[in-house]
Amino acid sequence: MVTIGITGHRGLTADIEDYVRREIRRILSAIPADQLTGVSCLADGADSIFAEVVLELGGRLSAVVPANAYRDGLPTSHRVSYDQLLDAAYRVQRLDFQDSTSEAHMEASRVIVNDADELIAVWDGEPARGYGGTADVITYARLQGIPIRIVWPPNTKRD
Repeated sequence: MVTIGITGHRGLTADIEDYVRREIRRILSAIPADQLTGVSCLADGADSIFAEVVLELGGRLSAVVPANAYRDGLPTSHRVSYDQLLDAAYRVQRLDFQDSTSEAHMEASRVIVNDADELIAVWDGEPARGYGGTADVITYARLQGIPIRIVWPPNTKRD
């Protein structure tokens, strides 16, 4: 089995989402479906795009839920998708945080990195906007020696 983790930005534009979906599909298509496991927190943006592609390709999805109140902190428009992806996961790891805080999100990201053979990072190259952001997860993965593939459209800025 090859286990791939995801970290990345939320609130992506439609053009960036399309690029990210194509690139993730290209990367994951190189892994036989029966060997592919994807690990994600299933948030809107990079996490859910990744999870959808893993399932579309016939891979297995492992979900990490950072906190009991995690779903409540997601955009209302994403909750149905989140529920469907969570239901499709073969494994769900629930962390012992009540509230969906930056600390809970960073701990969930550590779980993803620690489970992964490789990390896909949907990252614009900028510093994290808050503790536990994509740049922080990349720093942690680098310290753990986990290979990272950066996915971001060239010459594109995030809002």
